[in-house]
Amino acid sequence: MASDISNLAAMAWRNLWRNRRRSLITLSSIALGTMFAVIMTGIQDGQWRDMIDMAARLGGGHITLQHDEYLDTPTLSRSIQQVDLLAERIHQDPALRNQVEQVVERVTGFLMLSSPGQSYGAGFIAFDPARESAETLSILEAVKEGELLAAKDERRILMGSQLAANLNARVGSKVVFTLTDKNAEIISETVRLKGILHTGAPTIDGSLVLLPLELLRGSVGYKADEATQLGLFLSDQRDAGAVAARVGPHLPQGVVAIPWFDSQADLAGFIMMKVVGAYFFEAVIALLIAAGIFNTIFVSVMERLREFGILLAIGFSPGRLFSLVMLESLWLGIVGLLLATLVTAFPYYYLANTGIDVSAAIGEGNAEVAGVAIAPILRASIYPEKLLFIGLAVLVATLLSGLYPAWKAGRIEPVETIRIV
Repeated sequence: MASDISNLAAMAWRNLWRNRRRSLITLSSIALGTMFAVIMTGIQDGQWRDMIDMAARLGGGHITLQHDEYLDTPTLSRSIQQVDLLAERIHQDPALRNQVEQVVERVTGFLMLSSPGQSYGAGFIAFDPARESAETLSILEAVKEGELLAAKDERRILMGSQLAANLNARVGSKVVFTLTDKNAEIISETVRLKGILHTGAPTIDGSLVLLPLELLRGSVGYKADEATQLGLFLSDQRDAGAVAARVGPHLPQGVVAIPWFDSQADLAGFIMMKVVGAYFFEAVIALLIAAGIFNTIFVSVMERLREFGILLAIGFSPGRLFSLVMLESLWLGIVGLLLATLVTAFPYYYLANTGIDVSAAIGEGNAEVAGVAIAPILRASIYPEKLLFIGLAVLVATLLSGLYPAWKAGRIEPVETIRIV
């Protein structure tokens, strides 16, 4: 049995190269189509992963723990208690240890900023400068003037560049912020501008303020272990749904775990639309490639009808003929994938390490989706399981393309086909 399959495989290999030009054209189409699928999927995976991670680092993490009414009514009275205890429970769960990289506490909301002659509304994030960095709060990378916050209780703030320009504020300027505290009382604090942020995203540059956590807690009447949210940062954003479900039992009544695709619904919808569109486009390309493979195999079978008739006449069974043609299809798929590996290696390496600069295309001031800045450099970073799926899809498509020609070869009549000249 094994020797028979080996002989058929050797015969199929020789048949594949009987018409070298046609086989090379088919193999080239498989290789180029696979390269296109890998690079396109890699760029998408890298771009969407970066945008999701950026959204998490701009907001409340890949999963946000907060009051169950905060999403609908984001007021400071909708806080969560004992955040340190909650964070400790999450860190101690063995099932979450390899998925949750960091847990941070924050207070978020809205305030009014005033300088002499100017007043503007803005959103704010109060954080602990000693426990957070650009890994959890990406905006910290965007300080273009001044310095980062150093202590969680200093009377200094950071704000977006456009907001600073609107207030005519410079580094060192005094600014008054006004907001409603936990008990619905209006309070005001005078602070100095320590740094100016410039991200290129109008939503952030024009309406965001960063505050020291303890300064804000003291102003609004929060306890030392009280916040509006706990942000969970994951090693893989695709685990957000599963981790949110796992965290649920750790949470007290009135606190919910919200994955990024619920808290960032606009971004999730945009990404889903783009992914579905890309899959459709790739499916069309795959169909065209499969049609070319089918044409190659079918023409090859029709050219060899007399040969197949003779094989049947000397003892070849229809099943062996079917297997022979299917093995030819399999060889096409395997060699096509090997060739695809060679032609994809350098472009993918270049895109993974250097990338494509699209800053001129997206332009200044328009580089955001749902408040998340689009990276000016597109890099490829495909998930391993998607790479495996593409390879299997190419093999399956090649084998499916050979089914009808193989069936046709197994059903020919020896007496009639031998007469063909």
